[in-house]
Amino acid sequence: MTLTKNKYYFEALDNYPYSLPDCLEALNYALSYDPEDADSLCLMGRIYSEVVMDYEKAKLYFEEAMQCNVANLNTPKYYIKCLLDNEDFHEAQKLIEYSLKIKGIDKMTLWLYRSLLSEKRGSFANALKFLKEAEKYCFDEISHNAVKDRRKFIKSKMPKKRKQKETQ
Repeated sequence: MTLTKNKYYFEALDNYPYSLPDCLEALNYALSYDPEDADSLCLMGRIYSEVVMDYEKAKLYFEEAMQCNVANLNTPKYYIKCLLDNEDFHEAQKLIEYSLKIKGIDKMTLWLYRSLLSEKRGSFANALKFLKEAEKYCFDEISHNAVKDRRKFIKSKMPKKRKQKETQ
């Protein structure tokens, strides 16, 4: 049973987001074999969040995925992104704090999201502070460049300090 479910989940994942009809068909098969499969529920949440942009429906799938497997490494990052896109900032902050305690999770991405949360709240200084944390978890050039580019972008949004001229 698990192998069949995995087959359909991986087929759905392979078709996402390029062939949504095939993705949904495989995903429905996967969920019919195991309605509590966190990865399949997470992928369904992603479809509603990233494609359909029905954040409330997506949140239901993500919540169910978290209930089925609280230690799943995939669900939190997509759920947090959904919460940020839906401007559910308090919930996003709580989920980030919880997720940072999950062993093996991608902490760089979580700190990036924490930075984005601060930026969306208008706190650019805090956003930069959280990028420093993200940088500690960069273990390849791509992630390091992503953090550097994000820092540069946030700094470009910050108000420029005026130089005071001394009058004599």
